Amino acid sequence: MSPLDSVRRWYHSYEKFPKTTGIISAIALGLLGGLAFFWHLGAVGLVDETEPMFADAARRMLATGDWITPYYNDATRFDKPPLVYWLMAIAYKIVGVNAWGARLPSAFAALGLMVLVFVVLRQFGFGTAAAAQNPEAPNTQRKLWLAAWIGSSLIALNLQTIVWARQGVSDMLLNGCFSGGLICFFYGYGSGGQPINRWLPNGWYMAAYALFACAVLTKGPVGIVVPGLVIMLFLLYVGKFREVLLGEAKPLTGALIFTAIALPWFVLVTLRNGQAYIDSFFGYHNFDRFTGVVNGHDAPWYFYFPVVLVGFLPWSVYLPAAIARLKLHRPARWRQEARSTHLAVFASIWFGVIFGFFTIAVTKLPSYTIPLLPAAAILVALFLSHVIETPRQPSTGFRWSAIANVGLLLILSGFMIYSPQVIGYDPAAPDLATTYAQSNLAWWGCGIWLLGAVVLAVCVWRSRLGIWLANGAIMVAFIVLVLLPASTLLDQARQASLREIADTITAQQRPDETVMMVGFEKPSLVFYTGQDILFIDDDKEEELAAIDSTLTQANSSFLLVVRTSTRPELPLGDKTLDLLLERSPYELLRVQK
Repeated sequence: MSPLDSVRRWYHSYEKFPKTTGIISAIALGLLGGLAFFWHLGAVGLVDETEPMFADAARRMLATGDWITPYYNDATRFDKPPLVYWLMAIAYKIVGVNAWGARLPSAFAALGLMVLVFVVLRQFGFGTAAAAQNPEAPNTQRKLWLAAWIGSSLIALNLQTIVWARQGVSDMLLNGCFSGGLICFFYGYGSGGQPINRWLPNGWYMAAYALFACAVLTKGPVGIVVPGLVIMLFLLYVGKFREVLLGEAKPLTGALIFTAIALPWFVLVTLRNGQAYIDSFFGYHNFDRFTGVVNGHDAPWYFYFPVVLVGFLPWSVYLPAAIARLKLHRPARWRQEARSTHLAVFASIWFGVIFGFFTIAVTKLPSYTIPLLPAAAILVALFLSHVIETPRQPSTGFRWSAIANVGLLLILSGFMIYSPQVIGYDPAAPDLATTYAQSNLAWWGCGIWLLGAVVLAVCVWRSRLGIWLANGAIMVAFIVLVLLPASTLLDQARQASLREIADTITAQQRPDETVMMVGFEKPSLVFYTGQDILFIDDDKEEELAAIDSTLTQANSSFLLVVRTSTRPELPLGDKTLDLLLERSPYELLRVQK
């Protein structure tokens, strides 16, 4: 038998070869996750303004040995708890202090989540209750493998996960801990929840408690409040609240596990920093964000509808049908079914709670919806695997969703043509729109989406499996040919000049010479110079006072980073200016008496 014949034989009956299928699946997960999350991960520098703040706080932890209080630019940074900084610092020890190291925790969190989605769908991805009654049947095993493949690929191949898995910030790590904890909880629940003994719950429940504690160490109270709400509403819906949460899950043991992991750092940081930490973290960065607008991040109530549509494209068009088919308005039906069939219900409540919770919150950011993406992937995977493996005519909901899929790709194709006109003016990259238009990336994107729409239109009528494969291939092409090249282009247009300035500062700075940036703040300069920068607001009196104060100290000069366009407006008087470097749109000057 030739190798090709062996492949064909495996493909037509892969459910009969679980070991071979498992090995192939592991290789495929590694390749897809490597492409989506790790390929060229460190090829572009840190992106201002948020990412370098995280990266520098971790750098300072490693340099000072203070693993309790995060600092950025000689000031405490209480925005987030320390887990993301700890993991970045560990990565720095392994791969060096660079963008690659800063982003590794996010990339590994996304990869771990991809694996967990595969595992839970492989075990509980039944398309119907009837299939769950005979889990070892060949057709059922085939559906389980297919659901796992689809779900894990959806985690890797959606815009929002790809973008945030490549950012050195806390959002993807929160998603990994938060969503990973929910998946572990359901695995324990779906497998019967049998405790190890009188005091210890199922190992999956214990993993959930540990991951929720890590979520709190990543982002704060939201790491337990929101998943706790998901679990409680789910158990109330299926009528198993007392049985699970007050019984088999061993909440006292869970509380001990959670507290042992999450509490010590909060105690230590509060003892060291007192009321300042409590007011900043629990007050400003948690309570105020939920009840009021922080940093101008307000948006209308419908904000997350377009965010999910675009962030989870092209799969988002299947979500309405995937949820509607469950008939969640009839809870009595689900209470009669076995636990192992409840994954779709769990994912629906998970999706709805997060969408609703952050819609109610006054401060709104696109990244707040990241923890609902695994739930969306599970829902769509269950829906598509059921449609693909069901011989009868697909539902009207699927037909309309597939047609909407084609329409969405056509809209994206048209949008790509006009995308250079959509790019707004950015003073940090004044030539970005022109550079992007000259790169032909817009035309590459247009061609990918247009070709995808044509292929998908054929698949709608000829191959249900082809719909998943075509969408996946389109996303791979878009990542490789458009998204990653666009990130390199953006880096060169917006960040490369700042890295050159940082290198020049490192090479030419005199002993004890202060570095000042006037009129704007670019934290990447702090990270790449490895020192504190004096940031001055665009206020003439404040600028003059800072300049005079700096020059009256022991040193008679300082280094000044300004925008070329605003330098004539600075109150420099008769100071001597030496131009050390000019890289559009910035200048590096030495200012002397």
